[in-house]
Amino acid sequence: MTSFAPLLPETAPFNPAERAWLNGWLAGYYGAPAPVAVGEAPAAADQPWHDMTLPLDARLRLAEGRSLPQRLMAAMAQQDCGQCSYLCDTYAAAIASGAEKNLARCVPGGRETARAVKELMEGGLASAPATPAAAAPATAAPVTAMVPARLEAALPLNRPGSQKDTRHVVFELDGTGLEYEVGDVLGIQPENCPATVAMIVEALRARPDDAVDCADGKERSLAEALGKYCDIMRVSDAAIEVLASRAPDGNESERLQALAEGYPGAGPEEADLLDLLLTFGSARPPVQELVSALSPLQPRLYSIASSAKVAGSALHLTVATVRYEKRGRRRTGVASGYLADRTRHRGVVPVFVRKTQDFRLPADGDAPIVMIGPGTGIAPFRAFLQERRACGARGRNWLFFGDQQRAYDFLYEEEFTGLRRDGFLSELELAFSRDQPERVYVQQRMRERARELWAWLEDGAYLFVCGGVTMARDVDAALAAIIARQGGMGTGAAKAYLAKLARDKRYLRDVY
Repeated sequence: MTSFAPLLPETAPFNPAERAWLNGWLAGYYGAPAPVAVGEAPAAADQPWHDMTLPLDARLRLAEGRSLPQRLMAAMAQQDCGQCSYLCDTYAAAIASGAEKNLARCVPGGRETARAVKELMEGGLASAPATPAAAAPATAAPVTAMVPARLEAALPLNRPGSQKDTRHVVFELDGTGLEYEVGDVLGIQPENCPATVAMIVEALRARPDDAVDCADGKERSLAEALGKYCDIMRVSDAAIEVLASRAPDGNESERLQALAEGYPGAGPEEADLLDLLLTFGSARPPVQELVSALSPLQPRLYSIASSAKVAGSALHLTVATVRYEKRGRRRTGVASGYLADRTRHRGVVPVFVRKTQDFRLPADGDAPIVMIGPGTGIAPFRAFLQERRACGARGRNWLFFGDQQRAYDFLYEEEFTGLRRDGFLSELELAFSRDQPERVYVQQRMRERARELWAWLEDGAYLFVCGGVTMARDVDAALAAIIARQGGMGTGAAKAYLAKLARDKRYLRDVY
């Protein structure tokens, strides 16, 4: 099993921010990832912005007047996903103290978070009140130990005719030393598309075998550095500034500098490195200078879709392959395209297991659970149901699932309809958005079953949500409306009811 740093007990004499910071310090000291919750519950009272469903501007407003580390934390995506190798607040503390120089590690927050962090650092240092969490240790971000695992399959889950390409991905963990529990996530270290890397090398007027130094201090070929170690899709502001400084065309240099500073319209929207090189033809920096300024290629995290009690030494994922066209180029997601298209059968992929603390089944197998997971959000709930059946849990199970079209996009249809037929799945509520003229989503199905849903909650049900931020925000609003109406209470009281469910670990979310 992947080793983890020691974790301070909840009874330790520290407030939540101090405890999280110290856990991050321990992670850095021991060189292992701090155990973090993938599915963070809605915001704690002392960190009201720590809610991944809130938009960035709302989070920043909630943190106004707070210390610099707290305002920096509010700019993070609030997922505590670990892709930055910190927790949200320990990453913020490290930036505020100067121990962490990379302002763009927040993968889910992307460029929006990076720019907000940059603005806060430029404008808030002098006036920031000091807090115990403001000083971070002078240690590097903890490095997650990865091990090679064999990719056994990446099978299509959608039927022919679907507009989507969702894959059932199977890894073999035998011999890796990795173990997992339902609710955990798997991190994979992807590689960039070789064709895109080749076009970047050509655009730089360089050679694939040109030697460059990577961030880990090792010398590699330019093609390998760009293919395996550098983020060429989300170009860092530092790299854009390098392009600006090396563009002899004054207009291009000014536009690139404006793009680095966040001015809209300065360059192509959501541009990758190749887009920038093709758009700004005079910007041709020395390859070493550019490679040093690019952010490292970060691992991607996926909810585990199997129970080890059922899958044995295998581990399953449910991965949506991102495919789109922009500016005349066909593109795929870095990790999803890597798994679906570029990794050969029985190829080896670097992986690690990220433990979650909160996104867990109730210890009481008699407790009812409600699972809301449209699209690939179904992944952990497939694992939950496998685990509950294998353990002989007698509690009722209710699943809300949705996608585009039932004929093409009912992921794991035979499994779930079989569980419904034999009664193990007490309720199966489906929402296929494009099977009728009006769009129907899981939150509509929830409202249609409001009375029963309220009864389950009052009967002690645990409520789990997995999926995208927009869906989670809509589900949260639907839940508040259902609780207010069925419970005969106002909006404020309904939100307080939901907050208590979260504190009691009965309302848990895995949001990406």
